[in-house]
Amino acid sequence: MSVRLDRIVTRGGDSGMTSLGDGERVRKDDPLIEAMGCLDELNATVGLVRLAGACQDQLARVQNILFDIGAVLCMPGRDMPQALAADQIEWLEREIEVLRARQESLRSFVLPGGSAGSSWAHLARTITRRAERRIVSLDQTRLAGAAAFLNRLSDFFFVLARHLNDDGRNDVLWQRDPV
Repeated sequence: MSVRLDRIVTRGGDSGMTSLGDGERVRKDDPLIEAMGCLDELNATVGLVRLAGACQDQLARVQNILFDIGAVLCMPGRDMPQALAADQIEWLEREIEVLRARQESLRSFVLPGGSAGSSWAHLARTITRRAERRIVSLDQTRLAGAAAFLNRLSDFFFVLARHLNDDGRNDVLWQRDPV
């Protein structure tokens, strides 16, 4: 597919409206646009996670899948292909297991931190959860595969955060406040 953008500034959104992929105009505070914005924010954050240098191929694929989900969202009536979603979820589950297998079992909750890369992965995890909540609030049937993928993606970012903390050895662990 070839994409060509000749104009970036269109002034089409100045009135608080935006266009979907089929040309339909909707308000920028529409729940659909909010979900698309969360995916966009997540994709940008994945770009920051990539700066940590680990799992480059996996993160590049995640970014493309997130863009694909956004493409489904912007076309009312288009369903998330269930076979594709199932393949993506299975792939992500395998990647999670590869990372998790190197890590010791958890005996405490993990706080975001330890390293810059881990912190970015934790931020990506929380934004993933928000994107998932926004998509769940939309059409459950049409977007079930996307919601399931995002659910698994938050798990991926959790184990990636631990991987970026020397497979959990440098995790920041929660400690109950003694007061």
